[in-house]
Amino acid sequence: MKPKPRAPDQDDLLRPRLTDLIDMRHELVRLEALIDWDFFEVEWAGFFPSHTGRPATSPRLVAGLLYLQHAYALSDEAIVARWSENPYWQHFCGEVFFQHRPPIDPSSLTRWRGRIGEEGVEWLLTQTIEAGRRAGVIDTRSTRDVIVDTTVMEKAIAHPTDTRLYERARLRLVGLAREAGIELRQSYARLGPRLARQVGRYAHARQFKRMRKGLRTLKGYTGRVMRDVARRLHTVTDDALRARIEGQLALVARLLRQKPRDKRKLYALHEPDVDCISKGKAHKRYEFGCKVSVATTHREGFVVGTRSMPGNPYDGHTLHEAVEQVEILADARPRRVFVDRGYRGHGIEPVTSTTVYISGQRRGMTRALRRALRRRSAIEPTIGHMKTDGRLSRSLLKGTIGDALHAVLCGAGHNIRLILAHLRALLAEILATLLRLMGDATPILTPPNRQIAHPA
Repeated sequence: MKPKPRAPDQDDLLRPRLTDLIDMRHELVRLEALIDWDFFEVEWAGFFPSHTGRPATSPRLVAGLLYLQHAYALSDEAIVARWSENPYWQHFCGEVFFQHRPPIDPSSLTRWRGRIGEEGVEWLLTQTIEAGRRAGVIDTRSTRDVIVDTTVMEKAIAHPTDTRLYERARLRLVGLAREAGIELRQSYARLGPRLARQVGRYAHARQFKRMRKGLRTLKGYTGRVMRDVARRLHTVTDDALRARIEGQLALVARLLRQKPRDKRKLYALHEPDVDCISKGKAHKRYEFGCKVSVATTHREGFVVGTRSMPGNPYDGHTLHEAVEQVEILADARPRRVFVDRGYRGHGIEPVTSTTVYISGQRRGMTRALRRALRRRSAIEPTIGHMKTDGRLSRSLLKGTIGDALHAVLCGAGHNIRLILAHLRALLAEILATLLRLMGDATPILTPPNRQIAHPA
């Protein structure tokens, strides 16, 4: 059931309002007035087709929690726990009086993300762009020139090794067989972990012949358990459990068939869509996750588009989708797009209203264009801040849809941090101006010094 409109709160003689407790010059208080919260009340109501059941949580509260979570790089549990301690966060989320208990269970954020989907979180990013315009961080001309680049958003998986994958596959099949009541001929509960540890020791000692022999044996253990479960699958009467077992059998069969040189390999059983991406980094040759396209304004570094690109596509093939997203979210198609050399062969025709400039380009370049193109590298520290100050370094949400939601929310969190920093600097500048004016007026207001005779 969709959320009900909130009734106006009446004054309480025993509790003061939050506006009487907090500093109204705080950047979060000023940001709260810049965001159109009624937009979420209207747009998110379409995600609740049913008119029965318990009313949902206020969209204002959920939107505020998602903003704060990605602005301060907190988990679902941490953001809900710290919300009940911070009056500024409560005022930002629409509360009138101070609340001493958590507003929702952390699992509610998971259900809300699944309900609103990628379209709903893109509206969150759109509202940060509008708030940035109202705050003066960007203007209408900022979205004419954008910088686009890709990065890797790693997934919450362990470093994939054959030993770990074979052992995890065997353990999963044994657990499902036990749940279904299937009696296995042999589970290798003693031999499997012992051999997995021994293979690791062989690899550490660089005894690769023994290591490969142990891997073949460990692979045989997993294959025997898989075939044993497949033979007795017809005895499972629960349809839901049988579907789970069939899906797991398909994943294990894919794992056992794959070769070292294969493409689209399986790197994690709980995240089968993880890609192995090489970005040419000296300290990290391979990264396991999802490629993300980030678009920022040329001058301010404000995020106007971010989208996950599953399947590890070529950078040039992602540019059309990135420009299209910027046009939708910022309500203006960029005229000039600055990219690196990885975008050669992007496919955007020069006859369109968007012109693409690639690093190292020589033809048709003026002095102003060369100066603007040199600033293309400004997106690199922006991505770095999104990973260190935000949550772009690792995605904890499940599946490709989780990657899509997480990437957009990380862009919204980065914009919130930029707006807060701008408001904080603006307030400091105003206070410094006032103090300077008061200092200039002090000699006029104070009387001249007088000699005071002290008693002997």
